[in-house]
Amino acid sequence: MANGGGGGGGSSGGGGGGGGGGGSSLRMSSNIHANHLSLDASSSSSSSSSSSSSSSSSSSSSVHEPKMDALIIPVTMEVPCDSRGQRMWWAFLASSMVTFFGGLFIILLWRTLKYLWTVCCHCGGKTKEAQKINNGSSQADGTLKPVDEKEEAVAAEVGWMTSVKDWAGVMISAQTLTGRVLVVLVFALSIGALVIYFIDSSNPIESCQNFYKDFTLQIDMAFNVFFLLYFGLRFIAANDKLWFWLEVNSVVDFFTVPPVFVSVYLNRSWLGLRFLRALRLIQFSEILQFLNILKTSNSIKLVNLLSIFISTWLTAAGFIHLVENSGDPWENFQNNQALTYWECVYLLMVTMSTVGYGDVYAKTTLGRLFMVFFILGGLAMFASYVPEIIELIGNRKKYGGSYSAVSGRKHIVVCGHITLESVSNFLKDFLHKDRDDVNVEIVFLHNISPNLELEALFKRHFTQVEFYQGSVLNPHDLARVKIESADACLILANKYCADPDAEDASNIMRVISIKNYHPKIRIITQMLQYHNKAHLLNIPSWNWKEGDDAICLAELKLGFIAQSCLAQGLSTMLANLFSMRSFIKIEEDTWQKYYLEGVSNEMYTEYLSSAFVGLSFPTVCELCFVKLKLLMIAIEYKSANRESRILINPGNHLKIQEGTLGFFIASDAKEVKRAFFYCKACHDDITDPKRIKKCGCKRPKMSIYKRMRRACCFDCGRSERDCSCMSGRVRANMDTLERTFPLSSVSVNDCSTSFRAFEDEQPSTLSPKKKQRNGGMRNSPSSSPKLMRHDPLLIPGNDQIDNMDSNVKKYDSTGMFHWCAPKEIEKVILTRSEAAMTVLSGHVVVCIFGDVSSALIGLRNLVMPLRASNFHYHELKHIVFVGSIEYLKREWETLHNFPKVSILPGTPLSRADLRAVNINLCDMCVILSANQNNIDDTSLQDKECILASLNIKSMQFDDSIGVLQANSQGFTPPGMDRSSPDNSPVHGMLRQPSITTGVNIPIITELVNDTNVQFLDQDDDDDPDTELYLTQPFACGTAFAVSVLDSLMSATYFNDNILTLIRTLVTGGATPELEALIAEENALRGGYSTPQTLANRDRCRVAQLALLDGPFADLGDGGCYGDLFCKALKTYNMLCFGIYRLRDAHLSTPSQCTKRYVITNPPYEFELVPTDLIFCLMQFDHNAGQSRASLSHSSHSSQSSSKKSSSVHSIPSTANRQNRPKSRESRDKQKYVQEERL
Repeated sequence: MANGGGGGGGSSGGGGGGGGGGGSSLRMSSNIHANHLSLDASSSSSSSSSSSSSSSSSSSSSVHEPKMDALIIPVTMEVPCDSRGQRMWWAFLASSMVTFFGGLFIILLWRTLKYLWTVCCHCGGKTKEAQKINNGSSQADGTLKPVDEKEEAVAAEVGWMTSVKDWAGVMISAQTLTGRVLVVLVFALSIGALVIYFIDSSNPIESCQNFYKDFTLQIDMAFNVFFLLYFGLRFIAANDKLWFWLEVNSVVDFFTVPPVFVSVYLNRSWLGLRFLRALRLIQFSEILQFLNILKTSNSIKLVNLLSIFISTWLTAAGFIHLVENSGDPWENFQNNQALTYWECVYLLMVTMSTVGYGDVYAKTTLGRLFMVFFILGGLAMFASYVPEIIELIGNRKKYGGSYSAVSGRKHIVVCGHITLESVSNFLKDFLHKDRDDVNVEIVFLHNISPNLELEALFKRHFTQVEFYQGSVLNPHDLARVKIESADACLILANKYCADPDAEDASNIMRVISIKNYHPKIRIITQMLQYHNKAHLLNIPSWNWKEGDDAICLAELKLGFIAQSCLAQGLSTMLANLFSMRSFIKIEEDTWQKYYLEGVSNEMYTEYLSSAFVGLSFPTVCELCFVKLKLLMIAIEYKSANRESRILINPGNHLKIQEGTLGFFIASDAKEVKRAFFYCKACHDDITDPKRIKKCGCKRPKMSIYKRMRRACCFDCGRSERDCSCMSGRVRANMDTLERTFPLSSVSVNDCSTSFRAFEDEQPSTLSPKKKQRNGGMRNSPSSSPKLMRHDPLLIPGNDQIDNMDSNVKKYDSTGMFHWCAPKEIEKVILTRSEAAMTVLSGHVVVCIFGDVSSALIGLRNLVMPLRASNFHYHELKHIVFVGSIEYLKREWETLHNFPKVSILPGTPLSRADLRAVNINLCDMCVILSANQNNIDDTSLQDKECILASLNIKSMQFDDSIGVLQANSQGFTPPGMDRSSPDNSPVHGMLRQPSITTGVNIPIITELVNDTNVQFLDQDDDDDPDTELYLTQPFACGTAFAVSVLDSLMSATYFNDNILTLIRTLVTGGATPELEALIAEENALRGGYSTPQTLANRDRCRVAQLALLDGPFADLGDGGCYGDLFCKALKTYNMLCFGIYRLRDAHLSTPSQCTKRYVITNPPYEFELVPTDLIFCLMQFDHNAGQSRASLSHSSHSSQSSSKKSSSVHSIPSTANRQNRPKSRESRDKQKYVQEERL
């Protein structure tokens, strides 16, 4: 194949000859089968000045094989190559070698001369320095000689060089934006140069190129000019020039930059060592770190390994490609073979992996020699890098992605203690079918990947649940779960941890981290200890008014237990109300049938229909129960200053306003909608509540402006049109709101007159009307009180009552709790003999297990509900703690402000200690343990509480009344003045005749492990796998576990008013203001009684109403629960909401069992039995203190002691049954009402 060219008007030139004379042709043919390169050149020229065309002849080399490929250095008129066909690769290589070794020589020479200069001038320098010192010291006037001009010049020069060096260092460092941009740009251009090499690798190794027409050569030239400038900056900024000269990046520049300039000069292109640009890939991880793409150590390590492996692989493949396509120089380049670059990449991979298929192999000596050394290093690198890379990729977080928000769907983030138990309990309640359609996605965030069981749980709920591995303490992980757009963040606590304070500290840190990232996010967190709630108030963005809530498990757990001390079984009823549980239907007539019917009820909120506006609360409550089959127990009330309060059974003085929020007990959310859809015009004659749905005549929802207008008009008394109590600016704002936001069913509550002011108790001046306010139940002249067998009942005069009240009425500064001056613990400690001589009855015995190292459980939360101010002082039950004095000393700081508290040092397992405190005469025995979480075996966590419970139940007692009479003149313990009518040793106007066995003692036991409930009752048939709420001890109210409080998390998220209501019911009136006060002083502070603080006593409380006798006795024998409900509500403003029934009351034959179970919200037609106790909400009785009775002691006593009345209110009897037998098994059958505060 020949390539010739000619031209006229000139003479032939040699290798660099000009135009017009002649042309030269250089042909390189390659025989693939012989694998050698023969280079032949022949030239012929013929020219003719008259001819316009030229011809050329060429001689070609002989071809030995029919199949061959020709490697040609093309020659054109514009590219005059060497006519002799000589290859110029050595020029390119020489430019790189000269640059490298020349620079190295200069650096070494400079260092050598500098060293010699330093050595030679060392002595002279010392001499000059000594002369300067001598001259300076010889000056008597102390002035200094001027500095030598040469030294100034040297200092100036050094300063200038330092400035340039610093500037160059800033330019190439990644600490500044300019440096980062420059580093990234150099890397990007290096990759671009490598891509150009990949493109040129398909061309011959050496070819003639025209710089002005070759686009890739021009781009490569521009890149290398930039590399040269960057090399200069790096050289200036380098501290050690020699080390810099030997760096990998410098070597890459030496062998890639100079050949480009040689290519331009020679109009030739040599592929050469341009593959070394692949070594720049080693810096890939650094570049990604500069761009903040790589942040974790594993990702940085993975990219480092990959970049080193790939750069080494590509560089070695480039060298093999060069030598195999060129051949050995000593063989005159005739032993080459044609291999593409990617075939060389393949060859290097099979070589490193020790596979070696043999289809491609090196044939040149240089190639084989390189492969010998490369296989050693490559094999080592492959064997070490590849497994590590696979391990890093395999260990990447399976749940390390980011959450993608779905349009129109909210999501919440759940973090903290994420385990199979906590997650399953949460999801079971959160996604319960009784709720409305839950269009919320749950995102779990935890730093530990889930186990197989938890992973399977997530997969079962994959449509609504996602899990991501990470920590809320890491802002990057918070961004991954889109915390800024989440509807709320829920933090679960480990209820079974050994160190509750450490667990609370962890959750507080989670709150701080989340609030720091997004202050507006709503947070609901679980706390274990009550005193740790104060730390949340230190977070600036924590705002309970905006929905932030802390569910303190110790506060609620002990509050529930305290309620059981006042009304046994109430803890079970309340726990079932805020837990979502499906209805389980049982056909057999057993106690489980009625219990489970009540379990299916939950607490809901709904706005009341406008048809109820203007009606009193009892009227609306009766209408909802009778017609809508709904039980309304409370409303949300907004006072004149727009502050919201939840009022439980507020009474008939309060009228329902537009947009009032009601609290209902119902089986599902759909039923509660009836209260919103009810229309008197359309639904008045409907008997089936299921037919009450939205009607056509229901007026449209009022706008915000109209609701505020109507609310204001209640105050000014004018019509809506004439009302001027809203300014024009407010009206304009309301109009804007009406146009901007869609109308909502949530209305603005009225700003009508606030609650009626509290009127202080004035026993001597009360009028008959005031005595009958709120339908209060008073002792009427016709209701003769029942007397104890051993003491007559005396009614003191008014003056005596006034004196008694002035001595005992002391409350804390908020007026919510009874308060006394701090007492030393020594003053309330009883010895066993002192306790045995003390007449204790109707009291509360708290058996506590703990020692000096046990975690505090916060007994203040147990005592506070028992000391609520809506009990009169004489109604407070005495509390006796039985336990380790070392532990109780640690708790005493929070208890020393509460009256009627005593301590018996001992152990609850000692029967002598239990008999000393008259446990058979107590109203409730509470068994707690502070050592439950210090045991690894969960089945043994409750061993102390179980042993104590079984120990008490196995005790036998003599006639308690006889013992009581014998000890009526006994020892008075410290802190109890038996001469005071309020400290009478006998508690309760009506007591059961005797308790002879411990089985009949009312007990409530705290459990940690739900499965241990099977050990409390030996006569039940509960399956060990039965859920806690289905077991007999829980249904009877004798067992309580903290696990039932898990449901409060989801209940609070869907309606934060539910938590407020529950807290109001069980804590005795704890408010955020009180919590802030306790956070400051860690104790209640006493205060003078003012009308404002005394008004706080006027709040509803829970009572247990007996049907055995009294005004409702006629309904107790076969009457309907609905009739009882309406009668109690109309006559006494009492709101009934449940029954505490004997377990075997449904049996036709009499039973000796005294166990009772809870029935929540029975239907209207539910049949009552005489032994039932009715849970009801009773108004605060202002005049209960006037009807206290005193008991006169034995005639041998010179001191008369008044009898303290129990939480019993005498109700005028309308149908007393004279011949009803009195049971000796339960004193509850002989009580009219056993009250409890809310």
